[in-house]
Amino acid sequence: MTQDVSSVEPVTRSQHDASWSANLEGPEHAADRDLLLEQAKDAIDATADGFHVNLVTHGDHGHPETYLWDELEAAFDGIRLEYVDRCGCGGHVTRVHVGGE
Repeated sequence: MTQDVSSVEPVTRSQHDASWSANLEGPEHAADRDLLLEQAKDAIDATADGFHVNLVTHGDHGHPETYLWDELEAAFDGIRLEYVDRCGCGGHVTRVHVGGE
């Protein structure tokens, strides 16, 4: 069930002309996988070619390769996905290389 996310702050506010990390492991992300996917895509859109964004996803959803990677590869051309590690808090880090990096 999708929750009302109108009060959830976006993970990005502008174009990122450097590598950066998007925090997608808040309780709102744990409760709503669709929100996590939407904000992951927004983070990639906001990342300039030649840089990467680390998507830090909530551990409740499991390994991101099982639910996130296919969605991202279907939505974007020219990205490369790399699993970095599991966070001490239980989340997972996927590095998304955008364009020419």
